[in-house]
Amino acid sequence: MKQIDLDDLPPRVAQILASLEAGETLTLVQNGLVVGRLEGAAASETQAGAPDGGEPAPAPTGEARAAEIFEQFRSLMEDEF
Repeated sequence: MKQIDLDDLPPRVAQILASLEAGETLTLVQNGLVVGRLEGAAASETQAGAPDGGEPAPAPTGEARAAEIFEQFRSLMEDEF
């Protein structure tokens, strides 16, 4: 899995990626055209119990969520172009 350090991004971009809520859609626009859409992961994916019946896995940090969202964006862009 690839990661992006939010500190390497412009502050506004990092804040938007880190605050994307489950089910919320982020539309990416370039030169007035929609170039992609990202959707926050559903809460049930991150709060599901452990496979062995133990405690639920901890929720990912904002940085981990942002990295996952950016990876989805990169994948979408590769598929489109």
